[in-house]
Formats: sequence, C-alpha cells, structure tokens
Amino acid sequence: MTKTVCVIGAGSSGLAALKNLRQAGFDAVVYEQHDEVGGNWCFGGPGSRVYASTHTISSKPFTQYPDFPMPDEWPDYPHHSQLREYFQRYAEHFRLLDHVHFGHEVAGAEPEGDGWAVTVRGEQPKHFDALVVANGHNWHPKMPEYPGLAEFPGRVLHSAEYKGPDVLRGQRVLVVGAGNTGCDIAVEAAQHADSVWHSTRRGYWYVPKYILGKPSDQIADALIGLRMPKPLRRMLTKLTLLTTVGLPQRAGLPRPDHALFETHPIVNSLLTYYVGHGDIKPVPDVERFEGSTVVLTDGQRAEVDLVVLATGYLLRVPFLDPALLAWDGDANTKPKLYQHVFSPVHETLFVAGLIQPDSGQFTLTHWQTKAIASYLRARDRAPARAAAFRRTVAERADRRWTGGQDYVKSTRHHFEVAHQDYLRGLQRTVDTLGAA
Repeated sequence: MTKTVCVIGAGSSGLAALKNLRQAGFDAVVYEQHDEVGGNWCFGGPGSRVYASTHTISSKPFTQYPDFPMPDEWPDYPHHSQLREYFQRYAEHFRLLDHVHFGHEVAGAEPEGDGWAVTVRGEQPKHFDALVVANGHNWHPKMPEYPGLAEFPGRVLHSAEYKGPDVLRGQRVLVVGAGNTGCDIAVEAAQHADSVWHSTRRGYWYVPKYILGKPSDQIADALIGLRMPKPLRRMLTKLTLLTTVGLPQRAGLPRPDHALFETHPIVNSLLTYYVGHGDIKPVPDVERFEGSTVVLTDGQRAEVDLVVLATGYLLRVPFLDPALLAWDGDANTKPKLYQHVFSPVHETLFVAGLIQPDSGQFTLTHWQTKAIASYLRARDRAPARAAAFRRTVAERADRRWTGGQDYVKSTRHHFEVAHQDYLRGLQRTVDTLGAA
C-alpha cells in the first residue's frame, strides 16, 4: 500500500500536491530548502525570480486555485506581495504548515524497491513510497553566448538577478529577449534609464492586458470555449488587436514572422506606448560585442552600459537522474512525461508544475496533483485500472497538449499547454482512475 509521499518544493505546485495528497489520505510531507512557502513569489528570497513591480500576467479567475479563491477586493492582476500572502493563507487554511520541513535541501532521490530513498543534505536517506518533484523550472538562467560578451566592460545581468529600477537609472541599457519579463524590464528601463534598446530575434504579437474593458485572457477563454475554428478565432483576435493597439509594425516594432498563437502569449499594454514615444528602440538580435559597443545583426551599433538578458530559464532537476524522467538532461530536449506529470520509467515518480500554459498555472497544478492522488489511490484499490493507465503513460508519453496548435520551435515552448485542452485531459485521467 502507498502510504508515504515526499514532495520536493513548497511553491505553488508543491503546496497543491501536499494538500491534495493529504486530503486523499496519504502521509505526504514537503521538503523545502528555503524558509517559507510560495517559492518564486517570495520577493527578495534566495529562490525568487520576481522583481519589485511583478504582477501576474493571467487574471485572477485563471490564476487562483479552484478551491481557494482570491479575495474579491484584490485587483484583476495581483501583485507579487499578494501572491505571497495568498500562499501563506492557503497553507494555513488547509493546515499544511505542520507538514512542510523548511531548510531541507534534497541532495538526492533514488529508486528503492517500488519506492524512493530521499536524502536531505546532511541527513541519512529516508524511504518514501512515492515521490513528487515540484522544484520549479523558472530558476536556472538560460545564458546566451555572444562573441565579446565576456570582455564587455559594463554590467551584465540575467533577469533572474533583476529586482527593480535602481540598476537602470542613468544607464544606457540593452534588454535582450521579448518574453513577458523582457518586455516588462524594457518598459521599466524606458521610465528610468537614459536610453533603451530592446533586442529580439523575431517580431512578436503583443496582447494588452485589457480588451473591451475586460482582462484579455477572459476574452480569449470565451472564444476558445465557443469551439470556434482556429482560423476564425485568429481572425477575430487580430481584428481586435487592430482596433485597440494596432499591428506591431505600425508602432515601430518588427513585423511578426509567425501567426497569432504560434508563440507563448506576450501580455503587455505599455511596450507599444513607449516604442511609439521613442523611449524604447526595437533592434534585432545581437551579433557580437566590441568593448562597450554592441553590434547587431543588421549592422547597427550601440554604446551601452548595462545588458539585461531576459533570455528565460532551463529545466534542472539536480537531485534526480534525468533518465528516470525519460530525459537525457540536455537543455535542448525535454522529459517525456505523460500529461507533463507521469514518468513512463518509474510508476511512483511524478512531476507537478512542469507546464507553460496559455493561461494561469495554479488551477492546472491543482488538477495535476488531483490526478496524481487518483492514480496512487487506484494503484492500491483498483490495480487493474492503474495498470491500464500505466500502459497509456508508456504509449503516449510524447503526446502534446497544445490544442492542435503548432508553436515556434524554442526551449520556451517545451512545456507549452493549451489550458482547456489540458484540463480536459486531466479530467479524463481522474475519471478513468476514479476520484481520490
């Protein structure tokens, strides 16, 4: 019988796993290397990658856990300080804190029979019947390599180190990267730096946070819910952008080299504003550095003092053999996990939160961990159902949950999911196994 479960990480995914596993009757505990719950949202903490002005890019209904709504008086897009408070409230409400071991860094986890030997740094291994990895995938910086960058005399920092605009003041700033973080930092630089260049490899579509007075993700969700054909949904969205913010190239940004929905959504209402006012200069990719001069792929040259690399993150699971995740550990590949959760290699190994959704995350990790609890219950009480599900895991580990959408090939899309398609898949899993 499955009794004990070790969850690694007390961020948004680990907390949901702990709550749902304990509610299903398992003796689950969390090992958390830092001193509070919330993971990435604990601004200023050693494991946090948010900056002072960070708000969510998904609106409240798509951000919150389905069984723990955010307060009505909170704004549509909560601030990181509110998220930090939210996780603390969640942990207190569901009485989780007594089951979180703070200051416990997991140094290794190895199969031991049907279960796991988990070693906390400085301690002896302890046996658990199942293991849930929830250590996050937005903490290990992805660092680009440019000729001459090592000799650049100014300051270079990855967005993981960026905490606020003080570092921008009086500087000539180059921001590299057009994800949501890169756009946010470019906007802050426009307000504080002496000059700003924003370097991107391609043109992108930029979605404002509000359309027709409503959060834009709520409009997008309604269109998906109507089961509109993708070409019609794309046409309506493009028409809406035309009548609100206009095409990117009209604002002075590069023309997108892909159709709408073929990259992870970039949600930003202010980038086009500052580009239109000349406070941000869009430029192409970096070719090389010559001293303090950056040379761009189109031959432009710019003198800069500060380079901010908003180039994303790479998956790292330092305490686990990547082969257990059907993965070679290479940054250009990804684990082969059914529904981004279930390992085809080991039946009591699971991952929570390894997704990049087109909406909020916490609802999806709630149902991921419900599915984990359902499988573990079925494994004990309905082994035939669990065995049939394991065959599905082995046969369909490569399946993508993108609603049929093809995304631009990039490491930032390794874990992309379309939230409605993905939720339907998780619901089928829970229905097949039986609710825990």
